Amino acid sequence: MGLFKILFPNRAVAREKRVDVPDLLADGEIASVRVRRNPRARRISVRVDASDGSIALTVPWHTSVERGIGFARGQRDWLKARLAAVPDRIEFAPGSRFSYQGQPVMVARVERGPTHLDGGVLHVAGAPEFAARRVRDWLKAQARRTLAEKAHALAAHTGRKVAAIRIRDTRTRWGSAASDGTLAFSWRLVLAPPEVLDYVVAHEVAHLTHMNHSAEFWALVARLCPGFERPRQWLAENGAHLLRHG
Repeated sequence: MGLFKILFPNRAVAREKRVDVPDLLADGEIASVRVRRNPRARRISVRVDASDGSIALTVPWHTSVERGIGFARGQRDWLKARLAAVPDRIEFAPGSRFSYQGQPVMVARVERGPTHLDGGVLHVAGAPEFAARRVRDWLKAQARRTLAEKAHALAAHTGRKVAAIRIRDTRTRWGSAASDGTLAFSWRLVLAPPEVLDYVVAHEVAHLTHMNHSAEFWALVARLCPGFERPRQWLAENGAHLLRHG
């Protein structure tokens, strides 16, 4: 039985496994790679996941895993450059700094009281080991409030209604829209400048009218968020940094 059959016994759906690959980044060293067998992939591809600095290899069904790993080895210099460019992780701990709505914020520990922002300082009570969770909880609450307000307001301009708002810890998309009117967003959008959050909300609200990326869809996005090209570019350039928070 070959490596493929051991790792991917069922071809019906995409499968992902971690594989230790020797000599991928340096001779004599072993790198852990997320190998994904995708029935819809047309070619081998390899990338660095900026959210956690991992290496992801996608292989079509008809291509062997061994060939995919060989392809990845041929991308050694590119992989090393991409890994070096992954932003440092920003932990939510007392004394740490991060951006909230595009503005700098510092986490400060206090003895008691609710988590609250005051003059660029986020006051977090309790033991330091609980700070990260409390900061995330606060950010998610702010994200839910802000995103809901924006989404309902923009939807009203299109004659559509938002059925529900979901706040998620997504790594591959900033927002999504379902045909039933449910909109989902990454809580990390609240870290970005307000115009970036506005663009993503406009994008998903526009999907309530056009469940595609047609010219009509983009025209509606432009009406809901004039000048959306700039925040869209900001997100493309800085999204990896947002994913390294928390």
